[in-house]
Amino acid sequence: MHSTDDPEVVQHADGRVQLRDDSAIRSSPLYNRDLAPVPVARRDWTTYNYAALWISMAHCIPTYMLASSLISVGMNWWQALVTILLGNTIVLLPILLNSHPGTKYGIPFPVFARASYGTIGSNLPALMRALVACGWFGIQAWIGGEAMHVLFGALIPRWPTLLGGPIGGHAPTEWISFFVFWALNIYIIYRGMNLLRKVENWAAPFVLVMTAVLLAWAIARAHGLGYLLRQPSRYRSWADFMPVFIPSLTGMIGYWATLSLNMPDFTRFGHSQRDQAVGQVVALPTTMTLFAAMGVMITSAAVIIYPHMNAAELWDPMKLVGQFRQVWVVAISMFTVVVATLAVNIAANVVSPANDFANAFPRWISFRRGGLIAGILGLLMQPWRLLADPSGYIFKWLVGYSGGLGSIAGVLIADYWLVRGRRLVLGDLYRTEGAYTYANGWNWRAAAATVLGCGLAWIGLVVPALRPLYDYAWFVGFAASMATYVVLMRASPPRGLHRSA
Repeated sequence: MHSTDDPEVVQHADGRVQLRDDSAIRSSPLYNRDLAPVPVARRDWTTYNYAALWISMAHCIPTYMLASSLISVGMNWWQALVTILLGNTIVLLPILLNSHPGTKYGIPFPVFARASYGTIGSNLPALMRALVACGWFGIQAWIGGEAMHVLFGALIPRWPTLLGGPIGGHAPTEWISFFVFWALNIYIIYRGMNLLRKVENWAAPFVLVMTAVLLAWAIARAHGLGYLLRQPSRYRSWADFMPVFIPSLTGMIGYWATLSLNMPDFTRFGHSQRDQAVGQVVALPTTMTLFAAMGVMITSAAVIIYPHMNAAELWDPMKLVGQFRQVWVVAISMFTVVVATLAVNIAANVVSPANDFANAFPRWISFRRGGLIAGILGLLMQPWRLLADPSGYIFKWLVGYSGGLGSIAGVLIADYWLVRGRRLVLGDLYRTEGAYTYANGWNWRAAAATVLGCGLAWIGLVVPALRPLYDYAWFVGFAASMATYVVLMRASPPRGLHRSA
């Protein structure tokens, strides 16, 4: 260990920084135990932990069905998989850039955002990210509830009609299954991040093995991979393909644009920069593409095995497994889906908003209470309605919010890497008066850059002539906000910038 020019901190030989003593900031209204920087002694997540995190997050029903939405708009199987691989490779770059400060300083995403947006202004990106997460939480909770409904149906005779006719379009037992799954998520959050790590480590290999078994069965039963792998693309030239490829690629980036912001929530526990970076590089693009490919192959074979079923329904593994008559097969399969959905939902959609809501009101909202708020908002967003329109999944939901999150990513990366050269005043991130106070806690330059990025990314929704900007929403938001922020910080630098840059 050695000292830096900041007497409050100690910098370790591997570059990680920690406070000598956090007693000076504990009384601050910006501090609580869940948002506090993690001491180096407790930063123990290894390469395997980060690889397992991404593997378990990628092994979920939306990933399995990802290629189906691309094939449904005319792509063939390999065009769909290349689009998925390329999108996930591109989004890996901002994920790694924003992961670095988490590991170096032991801080979560909303605290990291205080450096660029200000101690109060950080609530703008944090709450934007949190609302998207709440929507995803509801979607995954509904999918997990459906899996539990099928699981209970295999174990309990007449389960679907046990409590009478439908309420709000769904059986009462389906609502019960949904709320049971919802409660499981909240329980794990109340047990803390260590239990989350154990769930991720166990879920990652289990889900992969079970999906591989389903794939082997489907290929053996169909005597091959089926017709999907022979189905030609609807597009004969690049000019025909590009109008579909670009928004599809943007949608694939949007799929993990959420985690490109809040990976510090996980990398703050990293044993080293190498551990978190290698774990993510190895696991994210490969797992997303492989799992989507398994979905393509299983569905392709299932079309031959179950010719009486609608091909669109065969993309849904719960409807596919529902064709089995053996109770133990249905039970094991649905248990796998429950585990997979639980793992991704907590990691991707509860950890971030829990920290984000705690950041808004550190004295009143803990990580656990923030997780409960995220769960309640997920219910209020009525995920059963969001999932009722699968056609809007990529071109409305994923592309739409990617523009906003790309605008935030542009500001965060520009501030940390270009403006400050990876140097932060750790203690001041928790002080109402310090390097990141700016004007009453707001850095207007970051807010202006974000608003401009969002405006350019979304203007195509209301101005038809500018629709191509919306198709490139994440790229447009990211580039516009990054460039604007750098220009504003150099043209009108805030007072005290030299303290941390």
